Amino acid sequence: MSHNRDAWVSQRAYSLWESEGRPDGRGESHWAQALKEFEQLELTKASPDGNDLIEKLKAAGRLMRIYDEAAPAVENDRQIKAAR
Repeated sequence: MSHNRDAWVSQRAYSLWESEGRPDGRGESHWAQALKEFEQLELTKASPDGNDLIEKLKAAGRLMRIYDEAAPAVENDRQIKAAR
């Protein structure tokens, strides 16, 4: 583990411990939860321009259409609503 990762996980585990009223014997579960949260954050990091995230969403099948394809549909919807 890198120093930054250890420091983040340690601080997050401590925060979880405090938020639960500082219970005894929960250190391992707080550490595991903090580590899981850190790993999830690492997976969501994107490039400064967002292209990494777009590619990940496409690969996961979660990006249904690109903005350029959606824009005319939005404009048409506005025209229909304005005509009513």
